[in-house]
Amino acid sequence: MIINDMYLKREKARKIVLDAIAENNGTTLLSTGITGDDARIAKAAVDAGARLLEPNHPAVVLARGYKGVTTMNMAETVRHEIRLDQMLEVVHGVRNVVGEKIYITVGVPGGFTEVMPLELSDDDFRKIALSGADGLHTHKSSIEDLKEWVEKAHKYGLLVDGYIGHPSDKHTFGVPAETPEDVSRVAKEMETIGVDFIGLLTGMSYEGVKAGEIHPFIEERVKALVSSVTVPTLAEGGINLSNYKVFSKLGINIIVVGTAFDNIVAKAAAETVKSFLTK
Repeated sequence: MIINDMYLKREKARKIVLDAIAENNGTTLLSTGITGDDARIAKAAVDAGARLLEPNHPAVVLARGYKGVTTMNMAETVRHEIRLDQMLEVVHGVRNVVGEKIYITVGVPGGFTEVMPLELSDDDFRKIALSGADGLHTHKSSIEDLKEWVEKAHKYGLLVDGYIGHPSDKHTFGVPAETPEDVSRVAKEMETIGVDFIGLLTGMSYEGVKAGEIHPFIEERVKALVSSVTVPTLAEGGINLSNYKVFSKLGINIIVVGTAFDNIVAKAAAETVKSFLTK
């Protein structure tokens, strides 16, 4: 049996996450997007202090320009077509350059609520663990599916970060919860079934939000999550240099940032190219 071996593997990974939270006064960064799926940029993020990385299949769709995709919204519609072995290659490459003391959670086809349903076998979970991943970044949309995912992930030494979404979100990115009370109830259910880190989708696509702030609607949902569970919490969606401090003040333990990094890198590349071409 490998029960204790896999328990020890999970606890080693959990310690990396908890230490990162503690070292950053209660709120740390999970770096994703280009900083998660490009090994060169991942190393730059780690060298700057990031301790948590997240490669995921929609980001790889965007990075590869698969089917001409140029936006993350487009990527979400075809992410299920990325093969598991492609994601394992990404994880293995990132792990090779960042070393063993960095936590890597990976989003794989089948781990989200996909347009085309995909089921992973026990051997697939084993391969994910062997690729160098410590955890699975998941966006399952029911407690039942999430429970099965947690059981399989834990069997092979992988932690799970699961998410809560809103029924009206453009894409299904978690167990739906309409009100703050629903957020609290779902979060408690997720903790009960063994989800290791519980996240909330916090996209800022709402009118009337001032720079440096978040919408009161989002704030109430964040408060409901933080006050309802004992495991580390995450916020993902719309987080940037202007508003990230709000999440720390509200008690979120891990902010997930991807698009903000992608935009900054793209802008820097464009400006540098222009400089070289300036006569």
